[in-house]
Amino acid sequence: RDLITCQAGNGNPGSTWLIVKEALLKNRPIKITDTTLRDGNQSLWLARLRTEDILPILPKMDQIGFSSIEVWGGAIFDACLTFLKEDPWQRLRAIKERVPKTPLQMLLRGQNLVGYRHYSDDVVHKFVKLAAKNGIDIFRIFDPLNDVRNFRTAIEAAKEAGAHVQGAVVYTISPVHTLEHYLEIAHQLVDMGIDSLCIKDRTALLSPSRTHSLIQELKKNFSLPLQLH
Repeated sequence: RDLITCQAGNGNPGSTWLIVKEALLKNRPIKITDTTLRDGNQSLWLARLRTEDILPILPKMDQIGFSSIEVWGGAIFDACLTFLKEDPWQRLRAIKERVPKTPLQMLLRGQNLVGYRHYSDDVVHKFVKLAAKNGIDIFRIFDPLNDVRNFRTAIEAAKEAGAHVQGAVVYTISPVHTLEHYLEIAHQLVDMGIDSLCIKDRTALLSPSRTHSLIQELKKNFSLPLQLH
């Protein structure tokens, strides 16, 4: 099954809608991950939405039928502490109370967790364990340089916690970022035991033709669920 993180598409070439339309015509089920409260909040509001702003809408979001809702990680943890003077752990618990049905997802920066430097392995294990205990069901783990060494401990910790582990490969364009490069990174992540794979196109560089080539090869080589962000 394909999992696609959908943003508003307008039907123009290159929009997410074309991918969705093709899948629907072929009767392939598509699951949707909502990233409004994490990525939307971070990208458009500098992660300044307060917990009290978020809580009222959560019961309705839980009834929509999303595959998952990304609510934590990225810059959210830092913004809660630095700018909002809130407890990010309390926010997570409050969200979980109001979203009992839909799996909650977080974005984890590998060995950097939710910070801006590498942390020791024991800190990574403890943080991931507590994140799972407080409500995170799916860990989307990435490294901005696709350095797989920074995935290993976080993947191990998430699996030990019994969570779903999604390995995210950051997409960009350069002489070294070839199709073979992405396949090799994906192979290494699969060997580490991830449960699903995500292509993280955070700068919107995937054209329809590049999308076709990349997804085709990934589906040919791996049977894991695939998500496009």
